Amino acid sequence: METENQSNVVVEAPQSKYPLSFWEAAAASTVVLGFVFGLLCVYLTMPDSDYSFLKLPHSLEDLQVLRDHLESYTSDYTAQVLVGYCVVYIFMQTFMIPGTVFMSLLAGALFGVLKGVALVVFTATAGASSCYFLSKLIGRPLLFSLWPDKLKFFQAQVAKRRKGLLNYMLFLRLTPTLPNTFINVASPIVDVPYHIFFLGTVIGLIPAAYVTVRAGIALGELQSMRDLYDFNSIATLFLIGVVSVTPTLMSKNKS
Repeated sequence: METENQSNVVVEAPQSKYPLSFWEAAAASTVVLGFVFGLLCVYLTMPDSDYSFLKLPHSLEDLQVLRDHLESYTSDYTAQVLVGYCVVYIFMQTFMIPGTVFMSLLAGALFGVLKGVALVVFTATAGASSCYFLSKLIGRPLLFSLWPDKLKFFQAQVAKRRKGLLNYMLFLRLTPTLPNTFINVASPIVDVPYHIFFLGTVIGLIPAAYVTVRAGIALGELQSMRDLYDFNSIATLFLIGVVSVTPTLMSKNKS
């Protein structure tokens, strides 16, 4: 009975005329200002220099230029580079700004595999969590404006898999079934509990983070983003995703 009631839950569309109310926009603006303040603090503690190279990378060429300049700063100003990296990555995740894959590659190029994976998993999880809570506050009208059909699909899948929701979230993180940015912003709207969201994120991101960070070590050898994921990497991630969702499928068949 409980499962039936949950599966009949329908996400109601907001009645607001505009995507965001004044207070919702004010809350989002406050978060933005917080990130800007963090970056300003990092900038003020760095030595006087030409920082025109600092920009969000949108290509491998941009990333290589950024890596070449930051390598010298990383050894002398490790704390500032780490804080700046974390603030930028979390900001991009929070506001669904494309390009975090380049940031993951940069982590490998600057910090190596172990530190890079730990850094990427931490910042990606923190950014996803920030997006989760911000969406819980202001995300409903935006989701209905941008992805109404995808939201209904996600709602139905979550309702059907309540008993094995962690396995399903792991499957989503490990496979391209739904974009990670959409999962971050839609999860609180479809009542995915935060502890499930957190565990699915922090565990599910490790394999892809490892593949990307490892590729960042040999950044100069990458000719295009197609070189990032070879067949073996994609097949491994897909296999892990299938294994993660298998217990849920078996329990449904038994019931």
